[in-house]
Parts: sequence; structure tokens; C-alpha cells
Amino acid sequence: ATTPAASPDAISTVASSNQLSTAERDGGWTQLFDGRTFTGWRGLGYPSVPAQHWTVENGTIRKIASGMVPVQADGQPSEGGDLMSVGTYRDFELAWDWKISVGGNSGVKYNVSEELSTAIAPRHAAKGFEYQMLDDARHSDGKLAIHRTAALYDLIPAPDDKPVRPVGEWNHSVIVLSGNHGEHWLNGRKVIEYDLGSPQMNEALARSKYAPMHWFAERRAGHIVLQDHGDEVFFRDIKLRELHR
Repeated sequence: ATTPAASPDAISTVASSNQLSTAERDGGWTQLFDGRTFTGWRGLGYPSVPAQHWTVENGTIRKIASGMVPVQADGQPSEGGDLMSVGTYRDFELAWDWKISVGGNSGVKYNVSEELSTAIAPRHAAKGFEYQMLDDARHSDGKLAIHRTAALYDLIPAPDDKPVRPVGEWNHSVIVLSGNHGEHWLNGRKVIEYDLGSPQMNEALARSKYAPMHWFAERRAGHIVLQDHGDEVFFRDIKLRELHR
């Protein structure tokens, strides 16, 4: 398999990279994370970032484990939620590095409508396509193939021999979404592809938890979302190239 055009194939060697090469810049890539601030991001359903849950440190975006979040004056934990790109993107390649904690669960969601997501509880959780990121061996979701790392969550599994790195090490992922065609890549290898409207996809949707959401698989200019599933996870080198059809 070949890596998508202009997508960075190698995992960044330093956490502070978060920079575009000349070739990437010439190829139409833009940074979604500058390595220092939350510029271009906010909480889904919030006017700003839920700062007790999300922080920028050492060139990464870190989701603080919910059990480590400070409590408020009334003793209740501060409310968290997914982190959302301010911009929306319809046809694109998205690349990022990530590492999960032991027993951790997170993901990157796309084709997300904030309006539709906040209309359904939980209000600060995105409802959209999800590239799953999981400690497959230690999290209970690892018992289901459609819930393991690199799956299109609850819809299409990645193969068992996917090239995932051990928990605590960095992985490099790419999502391609162009028209009704989608792809998930992991560490330089294409691990799934799908076509919206195909019999396979329609059957998967009908079996999934998304079946009641008639609008779920409609194509839109959607937000990119980093999931708050309560567990610690790190993201870096988040970059995107829009595809003009």
C-alpha cells in the first residue's frame, strides 16, 4: 500500500516538532496545532477549552485523566468534554501522532456537526465518524473488533495484524475522507477503507449504535474532534490538507 499523497509517513522524532516541511507546505498542508497553544480549538458545546481536562505540554495536547482533574468548590469534578477544531473540513487528509495510556480509550472524530452533537446527550461528546485509539489488550472495548485501534468505531474493524505500537509509544495515523470514500491509515499502512452508501456500509450502520441517527452518515463540512473518554492520551503533529473535488 502507498501512503496518501503528501502525508507524512514517519513518526516525528521529537514532541516539539509540530512544524510543516517545505514539501508539506507546498503540498497544501496546514497545522491544526501549533505545539504551544489551543489556537484553533475549543470544547464542543463550549465557548472555550475545558482547561481542567485539556492542557498543552511539551509540544503535545494532553487529555488529563478524569480522575486527576481538580474538583470545584462544591466538591464536584470540573466538567470535561471533547476538544473540537474551530474550522470545518469536508474533503481532506488528516495526519497526527498519538499515544495512549495503559487501559486507555480515546479517538479522533470527523464529519462532526456541533449542532447535531449537542442536541443529544451527552451534550459535550461528538457524534461522528471515529478513528478509534485504544489499549486493545487492557480496555474492555478490545473484546470487540469494531472497537479496537484504527477501527471506524462500531462500524468497520481494522485487521488483527495492524502495525500498532506498544502502549506508551507514539503511533502515526492518517484519515482520508474524499466524497463518500474514507480510509484509515496506521503507521504507514492502510488498515481500512469504506464507501458511504455501499451495501457493506449500510449494513454496518444498521447494526451500529448510530442506527437511530438518520443524519449520522450524511456528508458535511465537519469539525475534527479529539475525544475525551476520561483517559489520559497525548496528541501532536496534527496537520490537515484539504482535497478539492
